[in-house]
Parts: sequence; C-alpha cells; structure tokens
Amino acid sequence: MTDTVRDDSARQRYELEAGGALAFIDYLRDGRNVIMTHAEVPQALRGGGVGSALVRGALALVRERGEKVVPLCPFIAQYMRRHPETRDLLAAAGTERPGLP
Repeated sequence: MTDTVRDDSARQRYELEAGGALAFIDYLRDGRNVIMTHAEVPQALRGGGVGSALVRGALALVRERGEKVVPLCPFIAQYMRRHPETRDLLAAAGTERPGLP
C-alpha cells in the first residue's frame, strides 16, 4: 500500500491505491468545507487498516489546506469520534449541504 492519499478534484474524491485496488472518499465542496459523503474500500482490503489510512490522509489534506469537514459518511464520522485530535477539523454545526436531499 502506498500511504499517499491524493485529491482527484475532477472526480470529487480522495483516493488511496492499495493492493492493486483503489479506496476512495467521495466529497462535495461548499466554500472552505469538504462534505465527505461516502467512503469505499474494496472488500479484499477491508480489515487491514486501508480505510483508516484513507481517512487519515484525506484529513491531513483538509488540514493542510485550512479547510473544515462535514462527515456525512458514518465511517468518517466514527473515525473522527475515535480520534479527538481531528475534531478541530469539524465544520460548525448547521453547515449547509448543497446538492444533497
């Protein structure tokens, strides 16, 4: 596994290549907020820390850019609950969710 998470802004997702497969987080942008809607780790890679590495890398990119996160994906929300050092990245409550029902 490479530990490099990249931002594919054209597809609006963060990606991590691992074991010849691609794990990703879909997102939407609302100004300085990144609304993380869905995380996907290929079945064969689950349970090996790929999902955590993906979220950790995506959050590092968010921090680097001075952005905030709206974690709509349950996996990402759970990761942030378990890692209090990431809570400063949470967007303010009541953040709008453009393009979502």
